[in-house]
Amino acid sequence: MTLTAVQAGFYLHHLSFESLCPERLALFYSNVMDMDFNKQSDTEWRCEGPGRRMVFVPGENKKMAYAGMACRDREGLEALRSRVLSENIKISDSSSSYFEDGAFSLKDPDGNLLCFGIARFTDNKRKAIKGPIQHLTFASFDVERFRDFYCGKLGFRVTDQVLHDDGSLATCFTTSNHEHHTIACFKSDRKGVDHHSYEAGSWDYIRDWCDHFSDHDVSLMWGPGRHGPGNNLFVFIEDPDGNWIEVSAELEVVCDREIRDWPQAERTLNLWGNAILRS
Repeated sequence: MTLTAVQAGFYLHHLSFESLCPERLALFYSNVMDMDFNKQSDTEWRCEGPGRRMVFVPGENKKMAYAGMACRDREGLEALRSRVLSENIKISDSSSSYFEDGAFSLKDPDGNLLCFGIARFTDNKRKAIKGPIQHLTFASFDVERFRDFYCGKLGFRVTDQVLHDDGSLATCFTTSNHEHHTIACFKSDRKGVDHHSYEAGSWDYIRDWCDHFSDHDVSLMWGPGRHGPGNNLFVFIEDPDGNWIEVSAELEVVCDREIRDWPQAERTLNLWGNAILRS
């Protein structure tokens, strides 16, 4: 199986969320996630910090408008475009202003919109806590279909799987670069985004994030803990719309290794204590 997305080195560059109150949500991310606030128009608000970018638009609460996946160079982008077309996946032009001309978008089987492109150069000089946006995790009725699409048709690599007793997938972690996962999926009773994550890099920065959350009267909803798959440290908070935000540290760097299977159990999701099991 050709790992087209991995060879291109795609990474999560930005996310866009819908909201009934997008300006309120943007102000939350600006303050709590330590980013600059910028009203682009009456229908778009942006928050930008070092390595992290969020776009907010009117719509439904807890609904992703699109995810922006960037790659290293034009060759990688065109290789993915060719792969997608050969798999008979419908593509459209990308409307993301963060990407250069030539970007394209597609929908996965659950209707999640993904934009792939070359990132325009931006130089955010804000002095902020370290935490580039790093991964996106979906909720889905059908994790097997998720795996077949992202790995079988786009060329992501499976790193770890969490299995129910009957062998069916509870969670699938996939990557498009050297990090343990860039897009993952939990089996759930709903479709959409489970959470998105920022990579702090080290435990000290998680401490700084938690102090920062406290300064803004935001309590942790889960953590600190350590995941089994990925072996990363984590804390979770919730934004005003109910979207889950993870701050992670020390995520596993994946070299060539076999896929690891884990049981669907609390200890898999948190080696240190209680877990939030999705299914």
